[in-house]
Amino acid sequence: MNDLAWILWTVLGLILIIAEIFTPGFVLLWFGIGALAAAFTSIIGFGYVAQFITFLLVSAALTAASRTIFARYFVREGEGSGIKTGVDALPGKVGTVVAASHGALNEGAVKVYGSVWTAYPAEGEAPLQAGERVIVERVQGASIYVRRLDALPEWRRAELTEGKRD
Repeated sequence: MNDLAWILWTVLGLILIIAEIFTPGFVLLWFGIGALAAAFTSIIGFGYVAQFITFLLVSAALTAASRTIFARYFVREGEGSGIKTGVDALPGKVGTVVAASHGALNEGAVKVYGSVWTAYPAEGEAPLQAGERVIVERVQGASIYVRRLDALPEWRRAELTEGKRD
């Protein structure tokens, strides 16, 4: 039976590797490689216990290593790294006030890249007037806080109006 063990390990390894294609996770591949390592252990003459230990050690080591590798090289964390999308991309973008401020909180509406957002003037800013160009300072919940574009220094205003249109 020991002569056929390598065939069983190889078949198991290939089944697991092929099954990986049809699963959403990324785990079966490592167990398939562990089974192929156990098949190699069988070919060179080790017993069932050594084959099973090889299978477990290789599978566990590759699974643990893949989590570390994926976290380090494929997951982008922290500010300044990667491309910001959605709400994270709003700060620094230029928009147009489409509804002037009203009410005690000076609530208005600003259009940024085709979407209209509930907007409030940033601290120290006067109420918003329709048609004004503003820059998004921060996002808080589903609202944005904006500062008038003309309140910025000339060098910053020129830089923002060149490529960032609403």
